[in-house]
Amino acid sequence: MGWLDRAKDLQDKLDNRFKTVGHGKYGRILRMARKPDVEEYVRTLEVAGIGAILIGAIGFAIYIFFTQVGPWFWGVLTGGL
Repeated sequence: MGWLDRAKDLQDKLDNRFKTVGHGKYGRILRMARKPDVEEYVRTLEVAGIGAILIGAIGFAIYIFFTQVGPWFWGVLTGGL
């Protein structure tokens, strides 16, 4: 079997897989999907941005605590050992 036959078989497999996209368990969801309007898109962008900033701020606070406050606190607890 040459490389051309293998390429044709691979292309046939991909074509058959994509033929059933609209008919399987995700077909109904794909048919109901629509493009969001500008207001929905902006609202989603705002919520995702606020969430990313909040998670980043929490992570930064934990980092500062463990690098700055943590060693000092551990020194106070152990008596400077």
